Amino acid sequence: MCSCYGARALLTSIFHSKRLDPPSRAKLLGDVLQRARRHAEAGTCPVIVFDLDGTLIDNRPRVVAILHELGDFWRDKHPEAAARCRAATVGDIGYGVVDNLRRLGVEHSWLHDEGLSFWKQRFFTDEYQEHDVEVPGAVKFARACHETGALLVYLTGRDLPGMAIGTFKSLRDLGFPIGTMGVKLVTKPAFEIPDTQFKRDVAGELGRFGEVLAVFDNEPANCNLLLDAYPECTSVFVDTQHAPDPPNLYPSVHVIDTFEM
Repeated sequence: MCSCYGARALLTSIFHSKRLDPPSRAKLLGDVLQRARRHAEAGTCPVIVFDLDGTLIDNRPRVVAILHELGDFWRDKHPEAAARCRAATVGDIGYGVVDNLRRLGVEHSWLHDEGLSFWKQRFFTDEYQEHDVEVPGAVKFARACHETGALLVYLTGRDLPGMAIGTFKSLRDLGFPIGTMGVKLVTKPAFEIPDTQFKRDVAGELGRFGEVLAVFDNEPANCNLLLDAYPECTSVFVDTQHAPDPPNLYPSVHVIDTFEM
């Protein structure tokens, strides 16, 4: 499945006007690599922090796979809704399961409840991560960061009990650095912890690894809080999809939509 964020996302993003154009994006990412290389050569451990879902990884194919299964599950009981779910494509997927169902034309609230429950039982598991793909350019950029000598920290809202094994396998299979020197995977200890609370709680600990040079996240709140913790770092908002009603980005946060250079 295509991992590109298409016209629908481009038109609906409230941060669209803030996105760097391709030459400016390439310069920003190139500057991160150069700074990391200089710090590594000077003996100072540079740390680059990446979120996963919506930042390095496009999980919309995971959602599509679940919706197709939901369509099969509903085939006899709710044939019209089933057909709409089975027709779902990556381009139909935004943030929020109920909104996705509405976008597909499934309107009844009781179907929304059933569909949400079906999705929750599958989305936050090891097995379904096999459907994930990279955000364009993410693997190449992450590997380039690792090659500079930087320490990569994957700081994710995925939880340790339910998703850590699948995350490790997915990162490996997609080609991201993992399971080697210079890489750390940091997950939530429990599913119930809100993602932003978790990142707020651990943000100050990232400095134990070295000097935090850059942070990448697809949630504006996380970009801001990590910049609060490390005012000298380069904070980058990856404008793919995010939770509703986001805060305003701090003026110094950069906005990109891919990692293509």
